[in-house]
Amino acid sequence: MTVLELDGVSVDYGRVRVLDRISLSVRPGEVVGVVGESGSGKTTLARTVLRAAAASEGQVRVAGQDVNRLRGRALRAWRRSGAVQYVFQDPLRSLDPGAPVVDSIVEGLRIARIPAVDAERRRSAALEAVGLDEDLITRLPSGLSGGQRQRAAIARALVVEPRLLVLDEPVSALDAASRDRVVQALIALRDRRGSDLAMLVISHDIGSLAAMSDRLVVLNRGHIVEDGLTRRVVAQPQHPYTRRLIESVPIIPTLSANRP
Repeated sequence: MTVLELDGVSVDYGRVRVLDRISLSVRPGEVVGVVGESGSGKTTLARTVLRAAAASEGQVRVAGQDVNRLRGRALRAWRRSGAVQYVFQDPLRSLDPGAPVVDSIVEGLRIARIPAVDAERRRSAALEAVGLDEDLITRLPSGLSGGQRQRAAIARALVVEPRLLVLDEPVSALDAASRDRVVQALIALRDRRGSDLAMLVISHDIGSLAAMSDRLVVLNRGHIVEDGLTRRVVAQPQHPYTRRLIESVPIIPTLSANRP
């Protein structure tokens, strides 16, 4: 079974069609990168998966359930289940600036009334997965670097043990050193969690996606113009738009982290 499947999904904002008959899938343990320039429909795609935007046609299935059909109490229950978690581009949107980082990380566990022993285990596992020290999370978000804050935001998403992690431009606001640390943390997370966790990573940075993704989906003006194994798409792009994106990146990071 796929973790996520979009089948003929279109999204309209008024009379403007932002996504046009999109079809893609994400399997358990797979990291799928979605790349495109601003205005290509990337963020709308993420919002549709999260059911923050409703598809005007097509199906959005998460673990076999068409979430586009959910309304009211059923939609609230699905959101509380934590099956899909979202990581913002700006981690300060998910971390309370006035509270220690640890409070933000465990907030979802408190809401779900997870027993203290289990909550402690989940918190420790999430911190280890993203390479954060326990002493760092006692600080306010302002006391962490940008990369540390982003890894804390990822840990916050992980503690509820989602099936799918959706990351929207997770490294675009970071400096080069912080960007590399976050990319390496995501690669390690992918390799450690295996089939327990799938990721949909949305970015305009094809270089970072080349380093961490198994498959690459290229989005242009609401259409998927290319979809294939990352190694193949980067080495042998089939669509002119994909070639232009690759040519705009001076150096593509090593693909050695990609699985065959």
